[in-house]
Amino acid sequence: MTYSIVALDRETGELGVGVQTHRPTVGAVVPWVEPGIGAVATQSRANVAFGRQALELMKTGLSAQSAMHAILAGDSDPSIRQVGIIDSSGGTASHTGDNCITEFGSVQGDGFSAQANMMLNPGVPEAMAEIFTASKGALVDRILDALDAAEAVGGDIRGRQSVGIYVAAPPAGPGSESVGVPPSGIWDLRIDNSPETLVDVRNLKNTIQAEMLLRSDGANASLAGANSAYAAALALAPTDELTFWFGVRNLVISLDDNDSAEEVLKPLLSQKSNWLELLHRLRELPQGAEILNRFPRP
Repeated sequence: MTYSIVALDRETGELGVGVQTHRPTVGAVVPWVEPGIGAVATQSRANVAFGRQALELMKTGLSAQSAMHAILAGDSDPSIRQVGIIDSSGGTASHTGDNCITEFGSVQGDGFSAQANMMLNPGVPEAMAEIFTASKGALVDRILDALDAAEAVGGDIRGRQSVGIYVAAPPAGPGSESVGVPPSGIWDLRIDNSPETLVDVRNLKNTIQAEMLLRSDGANASLAGANSAYAAALALAPTDELTFWFGVRNLVISLDDNDSAEEVLKPLLSQKSNWLELLHRLRELPQGAEILNRFPRP
């Protein structure tokens, strides 16, 4: 009923899980990640306890394979379970019980394990493995590519309903976060009920990434840097929200450039009165701020 991938980015140390199924809220059940420790996907007739159990075992130094042996040994019916595990060194383990529903299978490779059951066609894990291995860029994007590949082969025999992607960076000190990654070092993306899960989750990722681009140091240090970040952000997620906060926070508050802010904000504020009203309600702007004088309330 599910296809998933657990994976490690050897360069960044990020660990992640991506999963899609035709059931609601899969992101609340299948993916389990502990930064710097490991990642687990527990599916088929999922034993949710496997996630926390395997992570706790890997915290003690057990490998993915040893953790897998331990959790299956304590389970009442491993024949109906499917599990993928990866540890922080890239070691993998996968289990598919004989009583899972076909088509099912799994493929392990360098730094990942892909597994699937109740698929329309054979070859889903193989397709995920091929694309994940060939894909470049951030781990969250490579996981998305693998999920797209699974769907292209046929995916869940019942169709699509929910998707979950969870990626966590290893613990790091202040100031170490990368542009495009949420401040916590975590991507927690979920679409809980939609017929277009993979389209929706990619749009969600792009929207978050666009906002993070505008929070980067370069976007708040110079007009050239701000404009460059804004252009990149618009290419990912062209929204009114993005335009509004770019004009207010980047141009007015960070750079004190009211002329540039007026040029950016005028089309939005002149057409949509709610954004104009919000501008005047912002506590971030002192009463009498120049930008408020340029856009008075009617």
